[in-house]
Amino acid sequence: MRILIVEDETAISKVLKFNFEQEGYEVELALDGQSALEHFRRRRGSLDLIILDLMLPGKSGYEACREIRELDNDIPILVLSARTLSEDKALAFDCGSDQYMTKPFALPELLSRVRNLIERYRRMSARRAGPGKVSGEHQIGRASVNFDTFEVRSDGETWQLTTMEQQLLRYFVEHKGVVLSRSRILEDVWGESTGVTTRSIDNFVMRLRKIVEPNPTTPVHLLSVRGTGYRFVAGAE
Repeated sequence: MRILIVEDETAISKVLKFNFEQEGYEVELALDGQSALEHFRRRRGSLDLIILDLMLPGKSGYEACREIRELDNDIPILVLSARTLSEDKALAFDCGSDQYMTKPFALPELLSRVRNLIERYRRMSARRAGPGKVSGEHQIGRASVNFDTFEVRSDGETWQLTTMEQQLLRYFVEHKGVVLSRSRILEDVWGESTGVTTRSIDNFVMRLRKIVEPNPTTPVHLLSVRGTGYRFVAGAE
C-alpha cells in the first residue's frame, strides 16, 4: 500500500513516514500543494491514500485537494491540519476530502483512520466492479445520478461526486423514505471507528443538496428530520 503525505513541517513528515513504514506502507512525501499535485499526476493509479495538510506554502491544501478531485474522485484524502474551526472543516469537505483530523493528533487513531479509509475504498471499488443493490443511473427530481461514473447531471451541468459523497447518496437512495438517524448513517456509511462526527454528516448533506436540489435552502429530496437525522425522497412531496 502506497500513501502520499503532503506536509511542509519536516519533523512531522519524518515522524509520519517512519511510523507508516513500520506498519508496512510505502510512503512518498511532498512539501507543498503544487508539488503534491505534480506528484499525484505522476503517480496516479498507484497511490492508495493521501494525507494532506492545509496550511502549505504556495498552493494551499484546499486548492490541491480541489484539483486532485478534478483528476480523481476515488482516492481517499485525509486532511491533517492545525485548523480547528468548523468553517475550515466544512471547506475541506467541500473541496473533496473524506476525513478531517486536527493537530496535535494521536498516532494510533491516525493509523486506524488510514486503514479504514483504504479498506473502505477497496470495498467500494469491488462493489463498483460487481453487482450492487444500486447502480447505473437514477433520477432524483431533475437530477440524473450515475452511481457507476460518480456523475450528476442537472439543468445542463455536470458534477463529479467524491467516493464518500457517492456512498452517502447511494445509501439515501437505498433507504428511500426511511428516517435515518445521524448515528445510524455514521455507523453504516463511515463505520464506528473513523472518528467522523455527526457534524461532518451535516456538511456532506449540505454539499449533496447543492448538487441535487433545485434550491438547496429549501430541500425537497434530502429532508431534515428535526432532532433525528434525514429522510430521502426521489420526487418532491
